[in-house]
Parts: sequence; structure tokens; C-alpha cells
Amino acid sequence: MTIKEELKEEVKEEGGGKDELDALDALEKEAAEYNKDAEIDRILKAFKLDAYAVLDLQPGVPESEIKICYRKKSLLIHPDKTTNPRAPDAFDRLKKAQTDLMDEKARTNLDECIADARMLLMRERKLTVDSEEVKNPDKEFKDAWRRKTVEVLVDNEQRRRKQIKAQMQEEGREQRKVDEEIEGRKRRREHEQAWEQTREGRIGSWRDFQQKAKGSEGDGGGKKKKRMKVLG
Repeated sequence: MTIKEELKEEVKEEGGGKDELDALDALEKEAAEYNKDAEIDRILKAFKLDAYAVLDLQPGVPESEIKICYRKKSLLIHPDKTTNPRAPDAFDRLKKAQTDLMDEKARTNLDECIADARMLLMRERKLTVDSEEVKNPDKEFKDAWRRKTVEVLVDNEQRRRKQIKAQMQEEGREQRKVDEEIEGRKRRREHEQAWEQTREGRIGSWRDFQQKAKGSEGDGGGKKKKRMKVLG
């Protein structure tokens, strides 16, 4: 028997009526909304690049546990199940975290960042894998590990964005080069077309010139030469 059912039985045994039962239902709904609001707040405060933190899971959990956790939390904070205006954002973040952890490459990258953070923390504290603090970490160590994980994830994200920016700039240069080549070929093609379109005119002009030249030669050959008088 659930706690709710036990309370209802107690109300009935004490002679409570419909008003008491309605009040009990109202309290239960209020508690449910409080749980939803608290989970929404937790998800939105979690570091979004750490999918484990968003789902409130420990690194290394099996996929089956990821699926179960996501199913429970998604049903709890689903926008259709609560009036909290931040529910859609929390739900989207929860969905992305689950997608990342179910993606082998994304999860491997995250696990590597978490391992790097642990190594950096151990180096800072001059610890080894055999140190008690590492073998049986307390809350302070785990909190410090999570903070270090955030630093590593932020650093990786910044480097990723720089790489994307550099790649886009390089692609932009290549694209400009391609555009310039296309524009050059277009200008040459237009020049050839213009030259071809004026071909008939140029040929006609040349023919007219030749005809005029021949006409001038004919007129000169028909004239009689004047006889020179011989003196003496």
C-alpha cells in the first residue's frame, strides 16, 4: 500500500469526509509540482556540457540505467505535465544529455574529459592511483573533481569553436578563390561571345575595303599617259 493510500485509509477510519480527501489530493498535487519544479531547477543549473550532471548520473553507468533515468525524469518534467514555464528548456536539455550519452563517440569524449580532470586534480594534489583519497573519494574530492571536469570541458569547447572558426575562414578563402575563378571564366566567355557576335561586321568591313581598293586600281589603269614632246 502506498503512502497516499495509507493516509486515505486513516482519513476514512477517523470519519473524514470528501473535504478531507480532496484536501489530501490537493496536497499530493502540490508536492508533485514541487518535485517537478525542483528537478527542472536542478537540470537547468547543471553544467550543460556534462551530460552525466544533467541526468544526475555517475560516469560509467550502463546504457540501460541511462534509459531508465531519462524515462523517469522526462515523464516528471514533461511540458505537458507541468505549468512551469521553464519546463521546455529543461526537457530539451535532458533530451540532449540522453542523446549524447547514447552516442558512442560523444560519450567517449566526455569520459576522456572526466578522466583528464581526475588526472589533473591528482597532479595538483600530488596524489597517485593508490592514494586513499583517490581510491575512496569523499564528497570534497568528488566536488573538486566535478569542478575540474567543468574546466576541462570548457577548455575543450573553446578549442573546438576556434577550430570551427579557423575551418570556416579557410573554407571562406577557398570559396572566394573558386568564385574568382568562376568570375574569370565568365568574363572570358563573355569576351569571346562579344568577339564572335562582331565577326560578320568585321568581315564585311574588310570586304568593303578590298573592293574599294580594287576599284581605285581599275580607274588608274584606264587613263592614257600624256606624250612627252621631244625637244630639238
